[in-house]
Amino acid sequence: MSPAVQGPPGCAARVVAALRSAGLTVATAESLTGGLVCAALVDVPGASAVVRGAVVAYATELKASVLGVDAGLLARTGPVDAEVARHMARGARTHLGADVGLATTGVAGPGPADGHAAGTVFVAVAADAVPGGAAARRLALAGERAAVRRAAVDAVLTDLADVLGGGALGPAVQRLGNG
Repeated sequence: MSPAVQGPPGCAARVVAALRSAGLTVATAESLTGGLVCAALVDVPGASAVVRGAVVAYATELKASVLGVDAGLLARTGPVDAEVARHMARGARTHLGADVGLATTGVAGPGPADGHAAGTVFVAVAADAVPGGAAARRLALAGERAAVRRAAVDAVLTDLADVLGGGALGPAVQRLGNG
């Protein structure tokens, strides 16, 4: 597996195994990561049983037209926003028919964009087990462009692992559904 898409050591493999064990599927909506989250997941043998697909919505207008992010929200906040990330995760889940949706949006750098400093990233997870249906968090990541993108992948996979039951990937799988 390439270090650029690896995530925390073994995290993608643990997430795929937990999803498979629970009979759950996942889809991604990616902006700054450009498909790296999905690539990390499909690098795991057996991922085809759980990965539904990915939407790389790099251009802001695609977040609305393809993923269903509210255009008014995008006009008010721009694409680098927690609520936009939640909408993206929900859109991936809905449009790709998955049990879980993941999203990444932000500024990889090298300079600022959309009024945000390089390294400003939001990641989100949408699933029935998440209060309100989706949760997002803001990251302030350091490093050059590749490092920011890699850290965003690590963060969203770690968040999914947490939803699936913390470090052990156990108890919350029961809350997610089919297990």
